[in-house]
Amino acid sequence: MYLSKSLSETKINYEIYNKKMLAVIRELENWRYLLESTKFKFKIWTNHKNLEYFIKVQKPNGHSIY
Repeated sequence: MYLSKSLSETKINYEIYNKKMLAVIRELENWRYLLESTKFKFKIWTNHKNLEYFIKVQKPNGHSIY
């Protein structure tokens, strides 16, 4: 199965690690009906080094987002 979807104008400007994570999320949404019905735990394996950003604990930079 192959899923293809264009990025919106906003998402085109995402950093590469955000685009990679967006692809993982879209696939989880696409396969959700199968994943929810399984009795087994699953892992997501990737060879994209850019996604290591999400694994590491992020230090606050002191800037407020409000």
